[in-house]
Amino acid sequence: MIGATAAIHSGRKGDSVVVSAHRVGAAERVGEILEVLGEPDRVHYRVRWAAGNESVLYPSSDAIIRPARRRSSPGKPH
Repeated sequence: MIGATAAIHSGRKGDSVVVSAHRVGAAERVGEILEVLGEPDRVHYRVRWAAGNESVLYPSSDAIIRPARRRSSPGKPH
């Protein structure tokens, strides 16, 4: 399942990231990718979390990246 793992961790600036809760009753963490850092084989992100703080995230299997809605370029079909 290497392809699935790579797809999960291929975020871009503006995408959302959701990290599952690590304890029963804890809330998941939601943030926005501000910057893509690192090398292609070890990508990590600077993230602004919903609480307003920023941190560097090295995603693992508990992180899901949701693509941001991208605007179409003028003249291109939607």
